[in-house]
Amino acid sequence: MTSDYDSLYIGGKWRTPASEDRIEVCSAATEERIGSVPAATVVDVDAAVDAARNAFDDPTGWSTWLPRERADVLRTFASEVKSRAKDIVTAVSSQNGMPVGIGRFSEGAVPAKMLRYYADMVEQTPASDMRVSLVQGRTEVRRVPVGVVGAIVPWNFPQILTFFKLAPALAAGCAVVLKPSSETVLDAMLIAEAAEAAGLPAGVLNVVPGPGRTAGARLVEHPGIDKIAFTGSTAAGRSIAETCGRQLKPVTLELGGKSAAIILDDADLSTVMAGLFAVTLINQGQGCYLCTRILAPRSRYQEVVDAVTDMAKSLKIGDPLDPSTLIGPVASSAQRDTVESYIAKGLAKGGQVTTGGGRPAGFDRGWYVEPTVFAGLDNSAVVSREEIFGPVLTIIEYTDDDDAVRIANDSDYGLAGTVWTRDLDRGIAVAGRIQSGSVGVNGYTMDHGAPFGGLKDSGIGRELGPEGLAAYQQYKSLYLP
Repeated sequence: MTSDYDSLYIGGKWRTPASEDRIEVCSAATEERIGSVPAATVVDVDAAVDAARNAFDDPTGWSTWLPRERADVLRTFASEVKSRAKDIVTAVSSQNGMPVGIGRFSEGAVPAKMLRYYADMVEQTPASDMRVSLVQGRTEVRRVPVGVVGAIVPWNFPQILTFFKLAPALAAGCAVVLKPSSETVLDAMLIAEAAEAAGLPAGVLNVVPGPGRTAGARLVEHPGIDKIAFTGSTAAGRSIAETCGRQLKPVTLELGGKSAAIILDDADLSTVMAGLFAVTLINQGQGCYLCTRILAPRSRYQEVVDAVTDMAKSLKIGDPLDPSTLIGPVASSAQRDTVESYIAKGLAKGGQVTTGGGRPAGFDRGWYVEPTVFAGLDNSAVVSREEIFGPVLTIIEYTDDDDAVRIANDSDYGLAGTVWTRDLDRGIAVAGRIQSGSVGVNGYTMDHGAPFGGLKDSGIGRELGPEGLAAYQQYKSLYLP
C-alpha cells in the first residue's frame, strides 16, 4: 500500500503546491516505492511563513491565548497524534529502516507525551513575575513567545525530534513552519492531519517537505522567521548558524556526536553488554548521542573486544516491521555508501574487524549493513573521530581513569557519553569530568524533563525540560512606579 499526497498543509488548509515536483519515497528494506509528497519550493515556503506570521501577529490569535486555552488544544492534538501512532510508526520504519520495537516508543508514544508535558508546564509556569527594582518602583518581567519558528528535523528519529521542538514552541505561543527531511516525509503529513483534526488554529503549524538546499535554506534566511530550531549534521548547522548570525536571529542547534562509552576496569561485562546495545547500535547506529567509541582498559582489552563482538553478532538483522528485528537497514542507499566508505577507511588504517564489515547474507534488497566492530585502532583513526551514523563501533585501549577521560574528551564533539562500573561513586566522578552535555552512568536513558544538548561541534542551546520551553520564550521588562 502506498501513500501519495497531492497538497501541502499551509495556513490550516491543504493547498496545491507551486510546482509539480515531487519527493518519491522508497522502503529502506525493499527499495520499493511506498509513496510521495509534493516537493515544497521557495514559493511554498514563503506562503507557509506568511501564514505563520499572520497567525502569530493576530492580536486575538494563538500567541495571545491564555496558557490554559493553548494547553487544551495541545492535549487534543496529543490525542489525535496518539490515535495515529501505529500509522506513524509504520511510516517511519518503512522509510528509514527503524525497527518498530524502537519506533513504538520514540516515534509512537513520545510525541503525545511531549505535547501533554508542555501543556501541563505552560499552565503551571507563571507568565510573569514581579521584582523589586534596584533603582525605584517595580519591574514586571514577562515571558513572551519568541515568534515564528522554523523547525528543521532529520530522518533518524523524525517524530521524537519534531516534538522536541514543536511541543514547547506551540506551548509558548509560537507559530511553526516545519520542514521534515526528504527521507521521512510521510509521517510528517500524518502530523499535519492530526493538527487539522485537533483544531489547531490556521497557520499555527505549517508543513513544507522539500530539499534542504532550497526549502530549508529559504526557511533559514527568511526575514519572517524569528528563530530556527535545527537537528542535523554539524556541517549544515554551521551554515545555518552563519545565516542566523548575520540576521541576529536566535537558533538552537542539536548537531553531531562521537560519544565514548568508558568501561572501567571493575565493570561487570555481563551487565555492561546487557545495556550496551541501547547506547551503541540501536537504530543501526543512526543516533547523534550514541557511544560509537568504546574505551576499554588495557588490562581487559581483549575481554571487552570479545564481549562487544559477541553482542554485535547476536543482534537479529531483519525487516524493520518485524517486532523481533534489532538491526534494520540504514536509511538510504547514499547512507549505506557512506557507512561502507568508513569501514574501508578503518581497514586501510590497519583496524581489525572482529565482526561484520559488509552486507549481511540473504539481504539482496534493502540498504543493510552488518553491525561492525573495529579493534586495534587508537583515537586518531578517522573511524574514531568522525560521526559515521551507521552500525560501526571502534574499541580503543586506555591505561587508567585519567587516560580514559583524556581520550573521551579528545573529540570535536561533546554531546553524550556513558561510564560503566560496579562503583557508582567512581562512575559519577568520572562522568563529571567528561566534556559533554549529558552522560549516563551504567546506562543512558534520556530524561525528557531535563535539558539535552551538546558542547563544541555538537551544537548550541538545549532542548527538553523547562529549558526547552524557555528556548521559545523571550523576556520583556515593564518598569512600573
